[in-house]
Amino acid sequence: QVQLVESGGGSVQAGGSLRLSCAASGIIFGFNVIGWYRQTPGNERELVARITPGSSTDVADSVKGRFTISRDNSKSTVYLQMNNLRPEDTAVYYCNAHDFRTRDDLWGQGTQVTVSS
Repeated sequence: QVQLVESGGGSVQAGGSLRLSCAASGIIFGFNVIGWYRQTPGNERELVARITPGSSTDVADSVKGRFTISRDNSKSTVYLQMNNLRPEDTAVYYCNAHDFRTRDDLWGQGTQVTVSS
């Protein structure tokens, strides 16, 4: 069974930090680009960060310098470290696995991040 499960969301004060986890089962990291996306009501889902099989990373300009994406292959988990959080970071954060062989996308159910001022 292929599955992504996000965790680590919560409520923090502005300037605080959170680390989100995306636990993957049935996913071969060597064939997948893993991305973190976020979405707020009424808005499109936007890419926050992604990591390739070769561990190259990209982060959105809006979070550059504050967020980092990483992977622990032994735990089949991808992380999103979020530092210096801002209220505008408030959103539901989703993990995505894109299989570049089949072009299939797998999504997790999301985890809520709320940043208060």
